[in-house]
Amino acid sequence: MTPQSPKPSCHDVITGKWTPSAADRAAGRVPGYGVITNIINGGIECGKGQNAQVADRIGFYKRYCDLLKVGYGNNLDCYNQKPFA
Repeated sequence: MTPQSPKPSCHDVITGKWTPSAADRAAGRVPGYGVITNIINGGIECGKGQNAQVADRIGFYKRYCDLLKVGYGNNLDCYNQKPFA
C-alpha cells in the first residue's frame, strides 16, 4: 500500500485515490489494470506493444473478476504505456 516514487501504490490506483499527472497522461498511464501492471513489472512488460505475457496477465485478471462477479474496468493493458522511471 506504500508508493515507491515515482510510482503510485497499486492500492491507490485500485481505490481511485491516484490521479495521473500531466506527465503520466502523456506517457499513457491512466487509471486501470494496465497501470497496475506497469507499477509491478512495467520495465519488462509495458510500452512494447502487444505481447503474450501481458495478454496472459489480463486473462488471469478477467478470470478472477468473473469469479468474483465484478467488472473489468477500463484500460486493462499497458501495451502503449511508458514504464515509470
